[in-house]
Amino acid sequence: MTRTAAREIAIQLGFAAASTGADAAELMDEFFSGEHYQSLRSENELYAELPDRGQMDYIRRLVCLMADKRPELDALISKYAKGWRPERISRTAMAVLRCAVCEILYMDDVPNAAAINEAVELDKNYDGPETVAFVNGVLGGLMRGEFGQED
Repeated sequence: MTRTAAREIAIQLGFAAASTGADAAELMDEFFSGEHYQSLRSENELYAELPDRGQMDYIRRLVCLMADKRPELDALISKYAKGWRPERISRTAMAVLRCAVCEILYMDDVPNAAAINEAVELDKNYDGPETVAFVNGVLGGLMRGEFGQED
């Protein structure tokens, strides 16, 4: 399994936790139970293989960070979502943005440029071009505003 696939699984789990209000750790335990995960293999090639230990640690760390830091992440996203009211941002774009902002702020093993590029590429699987450009703009604004860097 690639880091990109692990990231996409984390985004889907982060989306589910935010949408349902479920405890992130419990949600992941249920999701990765042998029977449930096995049933997903026939539905989506993303689940063709079970994450190895390192990938599972990455997914768990990222999903828990997205859940634990959600108010802070959402405040930063709103700050840089110029011209977009929070209710206009799709729930999938929010999940992608939360993932990327977590990687940028809290995960030293993920280069900022990789987090941004992956977010933009993964959002193309879920949203249209306008929203994908929005995701890129928010993350670029975050890098300039919080770190004084170009993305």
